[in-house]
Amino acid sequence: MRFVIYGAGGIGGTIGARLHQAGFETVLIARGAHYEAVARHGLRFVSPTQDVHLHIPCFPHPNDADIRPDDAVILCMKGQHTEDALRDLYAATAGDARVICCQNGVDNERLALRRFPHTYAMVVLLPAEHLEPGVVVNFAEDTAGCLDAGCYPRGVDDFIETVTAALRRAGFSSVPDRAIMGQKYAKLLGNLSNAVQAATGAAAKLREEALACYRAAGIHCATVEETRARRADIRGGDVPGHKRHGGSSLQSMLRGTGDIETDFMNGEIVLLGRLHGVPVPANALVQEIGNRMVRENLAPGSVSIEELERRVLGLSAA
Repeated sequence: MRFVIYGAGGIGGTIGARLHQAGFETVLIARGAHYEAVARHGLRFVSPTQDVHLHIPCFPHPNDADIRPDDAVILCMKGQHTEDALRDLYAATAGDARVICCQNGVDNERLALRRFPHTYAMVVLLPAEHLEPGVVVNFAEDTAGCLDAGCYPRGVDDFIETVTAALRRAGFSSVPDRAIMGQKYAKLLGNLSNAVQAATGAAAKLREEALACYRAAGIHCATVEETRARRADIRGGDVPGHKRHGGSSLQSMLRGTGDIETDFMNGEIVLLGRLHGVPVPANALVQEIGNRMVRENLAPGSVSIEELERRVLGLSAA
């Protein structure tokens, strides 16, 4: 099996690096300055115990990657880039590809299934960052991260059994899960404060609204105990010369990408609330704040934790 990592940033770059190191045929698809750096110098992969340049084939577009029907195409871009990425992938493969959505949020799989009958979901519990072209940092070593996966919308097949076995060989905790979307909805709860790195009180309000939406929509969500058990093997480590900054939305802001995935995190809860008649003012507020910070090019921290707490918790009293 060949692995095509579509979106070789912090998550995708780590997965591709470790699959390559484990001896699996791997190619990367990256864009812009990151592609240029990897194509010219190789991918610099840094972890608590290594700092290496890996010469993995890297391409700027799916058309260049010669994608085959039996390849595992792992999508690792952020949700706001998925539609364009899928359009390009479909043009390159005519829909004859096996697509694994290794992304935060729960909308990517729906988008993929419109074009690709073989669509899979993968939950991402992986401490990694990409802030500099050509460089990916994985802040874990013994177990690099958790990447459980299953068929979308449900089930397990031989293909995903093979994929998860390969990921285990590459140093990840990865098992097939027939109800994988339950884990992804649980991960979404943890992503709701990404846009603002929220404090405890605000984060609790965001989760409370989300769980009310899940109940109204009849959505299965893995329990705290279940998700904690899957994370037990992941132990973060210090990486010399590299500070861990935070979640994926913060990394986007630090890189100045000009976009943020808030619409696919808090916006998902806002959508569920509107569909099922559940009030979601806190998530609507955070969605608006996240988008405004990017639109107005505000620096991380421009909205203080204190202000956010006051505004979110004040909604309950209004």
